[in-house]
Amino acid sequence: MPHKQPALDLSPKVSDEIRKTTCYMCACRCGINVHMKSGKVAYIEGNRDHPVNKGVLCAKGSAGIMQHNAPARLRAPLKRVGPRGSGEFEEISWDEALNIATGWLEPIRRDNPEKLAFFTGRDQSQSFTSFWAQNFGTPNYAAHGGFCSVNMAAAGIYTMGGAFWEFGQPDWDHTKLFMLFGVAEDHDSNPIKMGIGKIKARGARVIGVNPIRTGYNAVADDWVGITPGTDGLFIMALIHCLMKAGRIDLDYLSRFTNAPCLVNSDEKSPEYGLLLRDADGKELVIDRNTGKLAPFDQKGVRPDLAATHRAAGVTHRPVIHLMADRYLSDDYAPEAVADRTGISAARIRAIASELARVAFDEAFELDHAWTDFRGEVHTTMTGRPVSFHAMRGISAHANGFQTCRALHVLQIILGTVEVPGGFRFKPPYPKPATAHPKPHCQTTCNGPLDGPHLGFVQGPEDLALKPDGTAARIDKAFTWENPMSAHGLMHMVISNAHAGDPYKIDTLFMYMANMAWNSSMNTRGVIDMLTDTDENGDYVIPRIIYSDAYSSEMVAYADLILPDTTYLERHDCISLLDRPICEADAAADAIRWPVVEPDRDVRGFQSVLCDLGARLNLPGFVTETGEQKYADYADYIINHERRAGVGPLAGWRVGADGLTAGRGAPNGGQIDAYIENGGFFVEHIPQGANYYKPWNMAYQDWAVGMGLFDEPLPYLFSLYVEPLRKFQLAAEGHGDRQPPDYLRDRIRRTMDPLPIWYDPSGDNRADEYPITALTQRPMAMYHSWGSQNAWLRQLHGHNPLYLPTNLMRDHDLKDGDWATVTSPHGEITVPVLEMAALNPNTVWTWNAIGKRKGAWALDEDAPEATKGFLLNHLIHELLPPKGDGLRWANSDPITGQAAWFDLKVRIAKAAPQDQSKPVMQPIRSPVGRGPDKLAWKVGK
Repeated sequence: MPHKQPALDLSPKVSDEIRKTTCYMCACRCGINVHMKSGKVAYIEGNRDHPVNKGVLCAKGSAGIMQHNAPARLRAPLKRVGPRGSGEFEEISWDEALNIATGWLEPIRRDNPEKLAFFTGRDQSQSFTSFWAQNFGTPNYAAHGGFCSVNMAAAGIYTMGGAFWEFGQPDWDHTKLFMLFGVAEDHDSNPIKMGIGKIKARGARVIGVNPIRTGYNAVADDWVGITPGTDGLFIMALIHCLMKAGRIDLDYLSRFTNAPCLVNSDEKSPEYGLLLRDADGKELVIDRNTGKLAPFDQKGVRPDLAATHRAAGVTHRPVIHLMADRYLSDDYAPEAVADRTGISAARIRAIASELARVAFDEAFELDHAWTDFRGEVHTTMTGRPVSFHAMRGISAHANGFQTCRALHVLQIILGTVEVPGGFRFKPPYPKPATAHPKPHCQTTCNGPLDGPHLGFVQGPEDLALKPDGTAARIDKAFTWENPMSAHGLMHMVISNAHAGDPYKIDTLFMYMANMAWNSSMNTRGVIDMLTDTDENGDYVIPRIIYSDAYSSEMVAYADLILPDTTYLERHDCISLLDRPICEADAAADAIRWPVVEPDRDVRGFQSVLCDLGARLNLPGFVTETGEQKYADYADYIINHERRAGVGPLAGWRVGADGLTAGRGAPNGGQIDAYIENGGFFVEHIPQGANYYKPWNMAYQDWAVGMGLFDEPLPYLFSLYVEPLRKFQLAAEGHGDRQPPDYLRDRIRRTMDPLPIWYDPSGDNRADEYPITALTQRPMAMYHSWGSQNAWLRQLHGHNPLYLPTNLMRDHDLKDGDWATVTSPHGEITVPVLEMAALNPNTVWTWNAIGKRKGAWALDEDAPEATKGFLLNHLIHELLPPKGDGLRWANSDPITGQAAWFDLKVRIAKAAPQDQSKPVMQPIRSPVGRGPDKLAWKVGK
């Protein structure tokens, strides 16, 4: 008898419909195709037409289905009815919730707007939330950048008008040597994976500099397992080698940087260290053609790198001379830094030689003519095929700002920024720091703030100080303690509010910021602050409003919960005004839209702010007749104009002759046009305008036409950052605004206009705590949301502490053993695993895997809550006492970025445990516990 084959459907119907939108499982903002079946989400795949991911999708993106179906989703507005931390809530209507919020916020705005602290986490609508806060009138607004990577962003913008990640990318088509510093695999995940694949396919070399060899570093051709916090010293040794060998791009430096700009070199002058400028404020150079002073941008000028200028008894030297004085010093020789960095002198020299060889010996030309800002026509574009990328690993140290600056100086002296083969800016960058707003802090009762909250100070006159010299902001951003804190200091808000320093607040309003757990540097302490009461039994922080989509640890500590949607149920705007999805060759932005409607009583947070803004009668949120101006966030996205003709979305605007891009009137069908186009918009930069952007007039004119700025903004890269010198001058006693005496020495020492290196841990009790402890996010997790995702939990259900082989042997440990880890601030007991590819004096773990029992609808015995743990229990927002009577912030002294990676610990073997310690009491979740089995099937 013939064998009977079973009837198999080898091509089952996947979906009834495909809806295209933007992923939100990390910050890449990839395009996704959401397959719908029977009205529900059935399957998510990458959108092959999307400019970011071109169809590539990672585990996070695919698992967005389970984010949407998570049992931890909040279901309705909640009002606390038990003590803070008890998790006792009652569900209320949206009308009641918004009436409560209005009743709390209206008196604050009327009488003292600074009593509201409004801080948002890793959302992607910061231009909108800052607009709301500015119209409310509080000076106390910021997002998560202050504890994430403000050093990277600020250092890049002050130095060259942009930085890595969302500001720019390598020229993947031409790069031959790609060097990464401190990059974990969570950031820019799909684009970097695709880029590394592309360059390795054609034989390009990848060098990874990171204490930990995972992800991108694991596929690098060379791994440099550097000692944490010494990246800046290593980079300056590379600069030393390149300058000593004369392997720097002198023509590029003279034309496009402030290397030839003249600096006052008279130590007795009150303007010592300041750039020489003309009456219009233009930096002055010596013109090689005439030997005379000239503004840097004068037509036909060829700046001279060698010439000095003497006038009125003062010698003015070019910046490049100051760089030579510093970096040619033997202090930066490879032999002088080898022991501290953990990299041999021979290897440092070899890497410097390879950078120079590829940059100069493999240089090439593109046959593209272009005209620079001085009117000179260039017939070709010179390619230097070396590119760099860096992220939080070098940023989250107390010397992170200067380290990031050093890396930008390294790529600039090689001439590899905005050239073929090098690092390239993404629109709306590049733009100089002076083109950005300065921070504003002037409040008016019942009125808006006098300008944007955040920005880039140019000197002491721009600090956010009250007339008596005290901090105007609750987080003390833009003060003498951290003058250039461009993103604010979210990690200091709760501790400062609890201490009443610089003042007490009334209401803490937060969005998607899990400050009672993994987003806090001092988890136990912050929990205590949130629940602390005064002598009258009232909470020290009187009111807390919180919005989240899920039952996170922070939910239990709020008084009023405004439940957010999942990202598949909302409108969002990935805007050129905020954090766009541009590529180096194109301006691009994108939307999210409700591919499904919520099955719970939840609302998108931004739409809630539109409603709340109208109830509070905020300017910008009501019409002239007092009606609500924007029905919801989608209405805002379409109709809001930040400047005439420039709104949140650049695509499909209305011009004089029909639809246009960049500038134009609002278009009621704009969101529909985005949906029809796959959820995104792209406008390519014209050929010949796509390199040398800061100086290429074709690009500058295109950018003006697109509304990126209102007039051409050519500028010089700032190897020497003059605003830093202005703060030093103040610390030396010059100027009307003076720092407190106890900060003078630190300002003089750290705020050097040329990159320097100093030990980020300071007096770190190295003998007692000799090991550095780090965290990084795995590729499959980004938000803390991820570890409640049923699919992603199978990849990372818990996190061990990884120890290098030598420390495992020294402490008689083997895989699966337990160890007690102690810092000056606390102690944890956790499981350990051996990892050979690790700096020998470093331990690390995955971040945000550990969960508190009762949160996220997880079972109390879930591995995340038993074996999972946080290093946050070992960290503090303040450094240990130094004996001077002060508690210094655990932050970069320039920007205030949280110095997460300066954590020092000691390790001891522990007896086997049944769960990680410390063990906190379970919290009660308003959504209860999820089912034992999460069965999920759509359609038949």
